[in-house]
Amino acid sequence: MREITIDEAVMMITEVTVQALYLELEHTMAEPLLAECTYPWEALPKISDFIKELTKTLDKDEYEKRDEYVYVHKTAKVFDSAYIGGPCIIGPETEVRQCAFIRGSALVGANCVVGNSTELKNVILFDNVQVPHYNYVGDSILGYKSHMGAGSITSNVKSDKTLVHVKSYFEDRNFDIETDMKKFGAMLGDYVEVGCNSVLNPGTVIGHDTNIYPLSPVRGYVPPYSIYKTGGVIEPKM
Repeated sequence: MREITIDEAVMMITEVTVQALYLELEHTMAEPLLAECTYPWEALPKISDFIKELTKTLDKDEYEKRDEYVYVHKTAKVFDSAYIGGPCIIGPETEVRQCAFIRGSALVGANCVVGNSTELKNVILFDNVQVPHYNYVGDSILGYKSHMGAGSITSNVKSDKTLVHVKSYFEDRNFDIETDMKKFGAMLGDYVEVGCNSVLNPGTVIGHDTNIYPLSPVRGYVPPYSIYKTGGVIEPKM
């Protein structure tokens, strides 16, 4: 493999920035938090405190306080069997279905679906995100109109418990970014589709408008406008 120049390395790393992944920042109440980050995972340790401060600004005529630092928009539908721990904000017209388990530090946008037996922990879900069936999403950020198929999950801790890196394995754009984080699930750009029963390994970053085939074990960086196929083959969308 040829050595890359410094300019090329800088260009490659910009592919996983907030600006590159999230084209629709106005579609999340976390816009101020993400706007001050270069890489989206830098927001993960700040989500809890950000939500606590954000609850102070909510219109109390629009949001119902369910518990300390737990606010649910009055147009949202939350089933009785769902558990919501704080800090957490559930946005307008969002549906939290039966037996959903929101452990806390979850900022869920408008028109989202948090499905039956889905678990959320330390996450930002942009507007119109769907995690509708048996999903685990932890230490992750899901962009506008992203969708995780039934049974697809984020794995947020490496099996050897070492710190997570964000890596690209492409020969023409190889990089390795240290995150200094032990818990880091996945960053999904806007309009990402994840197929059923896929596993997004720690440090996965998926560019906007990309599709992941069902049953895929995904690792590292996947570019925008791509199709991630069986066996890890990545092809551009036509």
